[in-house]
Amino acid sequence: MKDTKQMVKFILVGVLTVVSGIAAYIYRDDQLIVDLLTVPLFTGIIGYITNWTGVLMLFAPLRFYGWRIPGLRTLYAFLPRRVQVIPAITSDGRFGWQGIVPSRAEKMASIAVDKSLAKLGSISDFYEQLEPDLIANHLALIAKSEIRSVITKIMEREDPQLWHNLPPALREMMFKRIENQLPQIVKNMTDQIGENIGQLVDAKLMIIRYLTAHPKLLNDIFRTMGHKELQFMQNFGFYFGYPMGFVLVAILHSVPHHWWTPWIVLPLGGVIIGYIVNYLGITMIFEPVHPNKWVPWRQGLFIKRKSEISEEYARTISENVITLENIGNEMLNGPRSDRTRQMLADGIRPALEQALGPARRAIRVAVGRRQYDQITESVTIEATGFAPLAFSDPEFNKQRQGKIGAFVSTQMHKLSLDDFNELLRSAVKQDEWLLFVHGAVLGAAGGLAHLLLFPPAG
Repeated sequence: MKDTKQMVKFILVGVLTVVSGIAAYIYRDDQLIVDLLTVPLFTGIIGYITNWTGVLMLFAPLRFYGWRIPGLRTLYAFLPRRVQVIPAITSDGRFGWQGIVPSRAEKMASIAVDKSLAKLGSISDFYEQLEPDLIANHLALIAKSEIRSVITKIMEREDPQLWHNLPPALREMMFKRIENQLPQIVKNMTDQIGENIGQLVDAKLMIIRYLTAHPKLLNDIFRTMGHKELQFMQNFGFYFGYPMGFVLVAILHSVPHHWWTPWIVLPLGGVIIGYIVNYLGITMIFEPVHPNKWVPWRQGLFIKRKSEISEEYARTISENVITLENIGNEMLNGPRSDRTRQMLADGIRPALEQALGPARRAIRVAVGRRQYDQITESVTIEATGFAPLAFSDPEFNKQRQGKIGAFVSTQMHKLSLDDFNELLRSAVKQDEWLLFVHGAVLGAAGGLAHLLLFPPAG
């Protein structure tokens, strides 16, 4: 179906070009023939290039590339704020370009959170989808395989003589008691995390920091959501620009003819067409939000694909952003990690002492209270180190992705059309005027280029 539509469009373009050429030949007007054959092609090609580069400007390059311009650093302080935030100039006096989305990575990440993820559910909701009981089981398996070597290492470091003098039967009994109680110890720990997850993880800050540190992923999120609309923008530049070229020719040959007429009409027409092609293209993507029978395209193209986009967005978020590894890393290494580690230690320490059973008193008497406390503290710290192993396990993470993806997809389908539209709209809204100006400038350049390549007669 898509290939058929493309073929029909190209056939219409060809037919229109041939018919216009025949009409001009009938009128025996050589200049009209040249204009009818070349101006529409120029406006169509410039329209395509305008929108293609406009889309490119949104996402590339990831880093700023430019040159230092003498005096720009001084001038920068006097520029309006709206000009200062354009990713073409920097406060240190460089002129160049950085993609609009990556240049505003922190803001775009904040938008992604506020317009979507914050409305999909709380961090507690996402944590529940990760199935804490399965996390506990997985963590217990890891801990069980490591706990003997951890205790042995600590005891040999703190009091090797005592450890080697302990009867093997007592050591084995201690190991068995700890291993048997590990599942319950770990379950209590994951339950505590679930009850306090909102205090341990700032979800918005976690996502913003992660996306800011990974601008390519931020690009991919917006590209994934709007890849069809962005492709439409590129093609629309040609399919709108081409017929507008005939309108421009009609105007050119209708106004009083002077030697300077083409030098005004073509560049000015290029400005208007270049501006309108971007304005109309963006409008068709996002407006109207609700179906309107009076609008030829009925509803914004982006909104029409809500179901499809929801699935793609959910997959990207569950595979890259809201993952068990990222949540675990935020808990253990983020700004609130001290709370997490203290909570884990407070939960593990008494459980560990209880698991030691009869060996607890013997060890305390043998080494003294101070060293005993030091040993239990060391075991507790080592035990909290099992969590990252569980959180970063690739296979276990992959198993959890499906749950998160299904949850995000379900919640995305519940978003209102207005909220859904803002997912992509918010990424370009502030800077869309740049795209309009970009289109106008390239349109003017296209008009001048046509005049240079096909100088008007007389």
